[in-house]
Amino acid sequence: MYDGRGFSSKKLIMINNLIFKEISSALSDLYSAKKQDIQLQSTRKEFAGDITLVVFPFLSVSRKNPTETANEIGFYLKKNVSFIKDFNVVKGFLNIEIKNQFWFNHFSQIFYLKKYGIVDVDDNSPTYLIEYSSPNTNKPIHLGHLRNNFLGYSVAQIIKASGKNVKKVQVINDRGIHICKSMVAWQEFGNNETPLSSGIKGDHLVGKYYVEFDKNYKKQVAELIESGIEKDLAEKQAPIFLKAKDMLIKWEAKDTQVRNLWKTMNSWVYEGFADTYKRLGIDFDKNYYESNTYLLGKEIVEFGLEKEVFFKKEDGSVWIDLSEDGLDEKIVLRSDGTAVYMTQDIGTAIQRHNDFNFSHMAYTVANEQDYHFKVLFLILDKLGYKWAKNCYHLSYGMVDLPSGKMKSREGTVIDADDFIDEMVNTAKTIANDLGKLEGLSDDDANQLYETVGLGALKYFMLKVDPRKRMLFNPVESVDFNGNTGPFIQYTYARIQSLIRRRVKKVVLPESIIILDKEQDLIKKLLEFPSIIQDASEQYSPAILANFIYDLVKNYNNYYQSTPILTASSEDKINFRLALSIKVGEIIKTGMALLGCSVPKRM
Repeated sequence: MYDGRGFSSKKLIMINNLIFKEISSALSDLYSAKKQDIQLQSTRKEFAGDITLVVFPFLSVSRKNPTETANEIGFYLKKNVSFIKDFNVVKGFLNIEIKNQFWFNHFSQIFYLKKYGIVDVDDNSPTYLIEYSSPNTNKPIHLGHLRNNFLGYSVAQIIKASGKNVKKVQVINDRGIHICKSMVAWQEFGNNETPLSSGIKGDHLVGKYYVEFDKNYKKQVAELIESGIEKDLAEKQAPIFLKAKDMLIKWEAKDTQVRNLWKTMNSWVYEGFADTYKRLGIDFDKNYYESNTYLLGKEIVEFGLEKEVFFKKEDGSVWIDLSEDGLDEKIVLRSDGTAVYMTQDIGTAIQRHNDFNFSHMAYTVANEQDYHFKVLFLILDKLGYKWAKNCYHLSYGMVDLPSGKMKSREGTVIDADDFIDEMVNTAKTIANDLGKLEGLSDDDANQLYETVGLGALKYFMLKVDPRKRMLFNPVESVDFNGNTGPFIQYTYARIQSLIRRRVKKVVLPESIIILDKEQDLIKKLLEFPSIIQDASEQYSPAILANFIYDLVKNYNNYYQSTPILTASSEDKINFRLALSIKVGEIIKTGMALLGCSVPKRM
């Protein structure tokens, strides 16, 4: 009946599903009811019971008052359903109590499942394409990118766990005027500096010259304004800006010297990105480069004109009118025949479908681009691509720090590598202050700092609904209490300590009386498969993160109040350890889907 693959929100026979089925039968037998508005909820703490049925929708078919109707349904269920222990009625609410053995049997079934909650991928699994990260090669990955990376990677892992074939991709923005700005500044001020000669990480070095460009550009603009030139004109005539424009023209003309410099500096950046991704535990199945994709989509414009999806204006530019969809006109090709970002995105989307034949595609991009993706998906749909309806914009809010909003191009952008170092150092300070490192070697301690620091960072960013703007507090995120990664990691380590102290093999008893807190934990464990499915369907790691926190909170409450290794019988010790083991497994699985590691010792 339960085989690993069966544990999903659609296939798992959860208690609510079972109750629903039995209540449906009761209504049919008692009242010949065909249309049934069955509303189930968890029983309030002050009343006995596990599941509560709202009776009011059935009064029209029972033709009795709420109390009589509830009692009638309750007696029927108690008589005919083996796992129902008892019931009570509070006005129009039927509180249903489930037998102890039911919870034990369900726990026994899931205990021996090694991949509980995970649906295996097979040849019939649909393919989901997840795009995330997508940095520019003119500067390092920064704090804003981190939320993007964590969201994209976690969503990909969760969707894979829900039974889908997942491909992770990124588009690297490696061309354009901003790239040329770093190149010009390096030519002007770099003195042939390299990552090797300077000891500076490649993406940091290129980012240094992007800042250098901006500094000199502002200086030159100010000088031109002082000489009497209008600001708008000064910004266009600054010598260093003109050099960057000239370099872009040469790049597009495939000038050998410019292209060689571009390849060299980009290679520095890619090496830097690779180091950061490795530290973050982030990977991709395929990289797309804007230098290869920026011309994609131009041929689609002709196709769209033929289908009358697009129209041409007098100046030769090509547009789409989306007024019937509540939007406005959008340009897809300039009058000089050059593509816009929309054109490129249309072409890239089609290219990706040719590459992977996906059924669904998600773009992890900040909410500043909400409108862009509405337009993109509409255009693809109007062009006749059926998969366009399954394209999704994983829109997320910006990240703020207690010190204020980040600034870019001024040298004050918060570098991801520096921020990670700060998180690891914060974890080190707090862990040492709390005395969490007793008995650990220096190497083990350093690894723990890394695990806790990164776990704190990832979890704190993922526990918030992606759509919400968030305030990230580094110190708060590393707290070993509350809704934090370290709190969850510490609970996992505590469970591993229990397991190490047990010499004998853990064997489940055939039956045992389950305490209320144990029942609550089992209920929580039984939710796990459907939580994965829900998080997958909603593209929201926050659903999973907060489930893990609730599970950990329940377990710690249980751990503090219930003897485990010192329980009064061997059966109780075995069962309580088994329950602890399963909680630990779910913590580890769930945290891995968030991209977080859990330490065995803390």
